[in-house]
Amino acid sequence: MTVTLPQGTIHYRESGEGPPIVFVHGLLVDGRLWRKVTPLLEDNFRCIVPELPLGSHPQPMNPDADLSPPGLARIVAGFLEALDLEDVTLVGNDTGGAISQITAANHPERIGRLVLTNCDAFENFLPPAFRPMQWAARVPPVLNGLLQGMRLAPMRRLPIAYGWLIKRDLASAPTREWVDPFLSDRDIRRDTAKVLRGIDPKYTFEAAEKLRTFDRPTMLAWAVEDRFFKLSFAERLAKAIQGATLEKIDDSYTFVSEDQPERLAELIARFAREPAAVA
Repeated sequence: MTVTLPQGTIHYRESGEGPPIVFVHGLLVDGRLWRKVTPLLEDNFRCIVPELPLGSHPQPMNPDADLSPPGLARIVAGFLEALDLEDVTLVGNDTGGAISQITAANHPERIGRLVLTNCDAFENFLPPAFRPMQWAARVPPVLNGLLQGMRLAPMRRLPIAYGWLIKRDLASAPTREWVDPFLSDRDIRRDTAKVLRGIDPKYTFEAAEKLRTFDRPTMLAWAVEDRFFKLSFAERLAKAIQGATLEKIDDSYTFVSEDQPERLAELIARFAREPAAVA
C-alpha cells in the first residue's frame, strides 16, 4: 500500500484490526525490522509499518523533499494524518527512535502513547561508530564507495555494519535486502546522503527538552547489552520525559525486534492498552 505526501510516496504494510500501532524503523533498514513483532500483535491491534526514506526505501522521495530530522518527523506526522489515525501508539527504534522523539515533541496531536526501544538520544545522534558515514555523505561518491562493500555478507556482519545490532540470529535477518536499494538506485543514495548530512544532536536535545511536558504515556523498552545505545541514555530519557517508564530487556542488542520479539510484543501490548492522556 502507498500514501502520497508532499515529500513523495510512502509505502507501508498493514495488518490486524484494533487500536493503531505505527512502527518506525531506523537508518539502512526497512519495515521488515518489525516482521517478528507485528504477527504477535495483529490479533488485537492494527499494525502499520511505513517504509521511511532512510536508505532502504523502495521509492525515492521528491528531489526537494526535506529529509532533515524535523523534515522526517513531518513525514511521520503527515503519514498519520493521511491515514486519519488517532490515539496512535508510536514505536521507534534506532534512528527511528530519534525521529519518533522529534515527532512526539513537535507533532503530538495524533499520538496517544510513545514507545522507544534502543535509539539515538541527546548527544548520541549518530553513535560515534557510525559517524564516518555522516562525514562521507558530504561527498556522496565517497559514501557510495564506503557502502559498496555491503554487497558481501562478511562485510554486513562487521560490528560497524549490522554485526553489533543483532545478537541472536544475524544470518536470518534481511541485511542484503536492506542495502540493495542504496546500492542499486542513485536517487535512493541521494536521499540517504541528505538524511545523513542533516543529522545533528541539537534536534534530539531540543526534542528531549520539549518532551519534559509531553502528557502521553511513554515507555522505554531497552536492551541492556546494547553497545551503541547504552542503558544510561534510556535512564536519562526516562528522567527527561514526563512520567516515562523503563523496561529492561535481556539477551538483545539494538534491534530488540530481532532478538527478543516476544518480549517486546508483550511489553507493547500491555502498554498500548493503557488509557492515553488527553492533550
